[in-house]
Amino acid sequence: MRAMLLVNPKATTTNTRTRDVLIRALGAAVELAVEETGYRGHAAALAATARAKGYDVVAVLGGDGTINEAVNGLLNPVNGHEVPSDDPSSGRPALIVIPGGSANVFARALGLPNDPVEATGAVLEALRDGRRKTVGLGQALWEGQSRYFTFCSGMGYDAEVVRAVEGLRGTGRKASPARYVNTALRHYLATDKRHPAMTLTGPGIPAAEGVFMAIISNTSPWTYVGATPVTPTPWAGFDTGLDLLGLRRMGPLALAPLIRQMLTESDSLPRGRHLVQLHDEPEFTLTADRPVAFQLDGDYLGERETVTFRSTPHALQVFV
Repeated sequence: MRAMLLVNPKATTTNTRTRDVLIRALGAAVELAVEETGYRGHAAALAATARAKGYDVVAVLGGDGTINEAVNGLLNPVNGHEVPSDDPSSGRPALIVIPGGSANVFARALGLPNDPVEATGAVLEALRDGRRKTVGLGQALWEGQSRYFTFCSGMGYDAEVVRAVEGLRGTGRKASPARYVNTALRHYLATDKRHPAMTLTGPGIPAAEGVFMAIISNTSPWTYVGATPVTPTPWAGFDTGLDLLGLRRMGPLALAPLIRQMLTESDSLPRGRHLVQLHDEPEFTLTADRPVAFQLDGDYLGERETVTFRSTPHALQVFV
């Protein structure tokens, strides 16, 4: 079995010694080529190359951003041709995920340990047993562009927080869970809580106006605060369509019970008349009357006025 391992040398929770150990362990199980990512978008280019060269597996040692790039590289058309729609995952290399970031939401949603060494052990067992899981993905489309996401996207306040944290990372600070929480609290004071910008529409979906913030989920949980899962859309899963939680109020009296529910009630939908909720939808669109912040798998993608979200079933096979 031929595999290409994509290594992010700046991954938050690994060092050179750990990476060397993991590379040797994987190299003993498969015919392994190792590539380090060097710039934004590099993982996507390397994954696309692995697919074009007929590799059986693409493994990623890195955080959610590196994994997202690799997934998009795997799903891009080869020579202008898409994979047949009846089983799209069959024409692509399988994916191996080894968590190396601060949150590792996708890896943890797959059921992998958060520790990269333990996760490698679990992946090696899956390789030995030929154990694969087929997962669906989400897709965001805007202004002639398209990008897939593994666990979440968002427009509004949560994307504003991602933008602020990326700015801090640009100054050399790590994106720890505590930094996200502190940034979210500080940024809440500055966000617009009076003038909602977004409207939700979609096939067979009643239009919902006055949305301040929208969380779009391909799986649950949405993220983690340390070891605690945050579950705004607890019914979301890799084998269903997309879920959404929209907020029509941003005041503290509306947010406080919602936050409590998301942190403590992992199986029940959040409750509140100010909420907009969708489950297992194939497609919907968010339109804003002014540009709003937009993020995808924790990667800030600028301000947008219209984004369409689609479910892509059976997109990838993952060794897990």
